[in-house]
Amino acid sequence: MAEASADYPLSGLRVLDFSRVLAGPFAGRLLSDLGADVVKVEPPEGDVTRNWGRVKGGVPGFFHQQNAGKRNICIDLRAPGARELVLDLVRQADILIENYRPDVMGRLGLGYDVLSEANPRLIMLSISGFGAGGPESRRPAYAPIVHAEMGLIARQARRNGVRRTDLPLSVADTNASLHGLIGLLSAVIQRERTGRGQHIDIAMVDATLVTDDQFHYEAEDSEDTMDLPPDIWETGAGPILVSADFRYLFRQLTTKLGLKDPGEGVSDLDRKIALRRAAVGELMMGLTDWEKVTAAMAAMNIAWGEVRDGARLREQPTLAHRGSIVDIDDREGGTRPIPQSPYRFSAARSGVRGVAPHRGEHNAEVLSEWLGLDAAQVTAFSQAGVLGAEG
Repeated sequence: MAEASADYPLSGLRVLDFSRVLAGPFAGRLLSDLGADVVKVEPPEGDVTRNWGRVKGGVPGFFHQQNAGKRNICIDLRAPGARELVLDLVRQADILIENYRPDVMGRLGLGYDVLSEANPRLIMLSISGFGAGGPESRRPAYAPIVHAEMGLIARQARRNGVRRTDLPLSVADTNASLHGLIGLLSAVIQRERTGRGQHIDIAMVDATLVTDDQFHYEAEDSEDTMDLPPDIWETGAGPILVSADFRYLFRQLTTKLGLKDPGEGVSDLDRKIALRRAAVGELMMGLTDWEKVTAAMAAMNIAWGEVRDGARLREQPTLAHRGSIVDIDDREGGTRPIPQSPYRFSAARSGVRGVAPHRGEHNAEVLSEWLGLDAAQVTAFSQAGVLGAEG
């Protein structure tokens, strides 16, 4: 991991990332992109996402995307002496992230009451499916569970006329991460005034709900007041999504592109709509390359997008221009792609700062830098079963 220079906004912040899978690790990844020293504390059995994705240099793709730029120490939290080692690390940390169920850290003797006594300036972010202290706080939850509970799967099925299936990305996790980041950085600012840290409890259900711009339709039974959904049309160049309801699109096509109205004089509304849609479909298929598609949409001043396969995202012009996908070391002599940090500052830097770590790769390095331990002391922890490492 490259050391963050002072022009990274969060350079100097130390983060202990006890989280796994996505909701916590994504937050830690973004903190690293912004310059924080993020140390992932991984158990001997490893983060389950080490089983997901293409393996390069011993690191699977899912784990790599969410943990790039972090360092890693492997601690068996159940081993004698592990709790004391963690508390020593906490005394040097600014932030701790965890996404166990709400009772787990307490059972390990590492609840916020204990951690804040060791370091009153510590800011702790806890992300869980249903939050702390409620009737469902101990329920296990991954993103699909929250998608189901919060109405997203039912909505998708109802509006699209398809069977109920999960969403193709884990928005419940990533929304919780992003709201957790807002809470963390707000607490860092407050700590500058008060000198004290605090505990932030983020429930995935809350984060999903507040980020759901369609909630009011559900709560007020007013889906009939929505705009018409956008259509996807097949053109001669490929499929496009047009962000305009059909009535407006048809008016633009007739006034700007000279489309003849085949429904003129037809009294049956359903037949008129069918004739008009068929005419639009025929015109769209006549746009045989992307230059013609672009020119037609520009002439009508209509927002549109190519329905692009994810494997072709490197060809997306704005992503290419902004360097939104970068290639970093794959740990076996080549490179692998990863999404770049989305932040573009006028007077600061951000960005992926290194590869994702192996489990326990930085045991000696972190314990030396953070705690001043020498090689013999690190070896003693390893021999006692407190520290572990891959291979």
